[in-house]
Amino acid sequence: MRINAYLAACKLGSRRKVEEYIISGRVSVNGAIATLGMQVQECDIVLFDGKQVHADGDFVYYVLNKPIGYLCTVSDDRGRPTVLNIVKDREHRIFPVGRLDYNTEGLIILTNDGNFANKVIHPSSNIGKTYEFTTKICPTSAQLNRLAKGVMLEDGLTSKAIVGKPLEHDDLFITKITIFEGKNREVRRMCSAVGLHIVKLRRIAIGNYELGDLPLKKYKKVSISELQAIFD
Repeated sequence: MRINAYLAACKLGSRRKVEEYIISGRVSVNGAIATLGMQVQECDIVLFDGKQVHADGDFVYYVLNKPIGYLCTVSDDRGRPTVLNIVKDREHRIFPVGRLDYNTEGLIILTNDGNFANKVIHPSSNIGKTYEFTTKICPTSAQLNRLAKGVMLEDGLTSKAIVGKPLEHDDLFITKITIFEGKNREVRRMCSAVGLHIVKLRRIAIGNYELGDLPLKKYKKVSISELQAIFD
């Protein structure tokens, strides 16, 4: 959406009036002064006189237990299902906060609050994401230590991780790991690098906000105060 139309949708005035605001430098997008005709995406932070504005009015927040087979994106040019096929909010232009791989289950947050989303995913926030990975063979102490200290991947050394003790369940082994980066398929690649084959991967927490017992493919609307646990 063009910035002019976006600001008009925020009820800041007519398109002609908001053009005046843009020209006078009163509008910024992601920290940079806006220019006439620029495009605004769903997750952009738009400020007018230093205060965030949003075309949808109120902010909304959803927590989803994502199943395998869904993309964490707003749309897909190949027609594959996305998380918006599950969480349907026709009143707000929501989007997923961060990514969760196509073949990974678990916690994903959807919102229309760009400021919140950027705070969660920005590296400076140093927010841990906790996963449970399942293997057929029990990880050795050496493998777990390598995961904890950092693993060299093709795109660099991973940061230190917090790794739990494997628990046996139905002849499988479930291990918790908390990472503090957002590299693509990071947990899977880390495990592969130390000789572990993952048969199931599930994200169970972002910061101190836990997925809990929310059933697979179900979602719930939550308040921003509930999500504050992410930053605690």
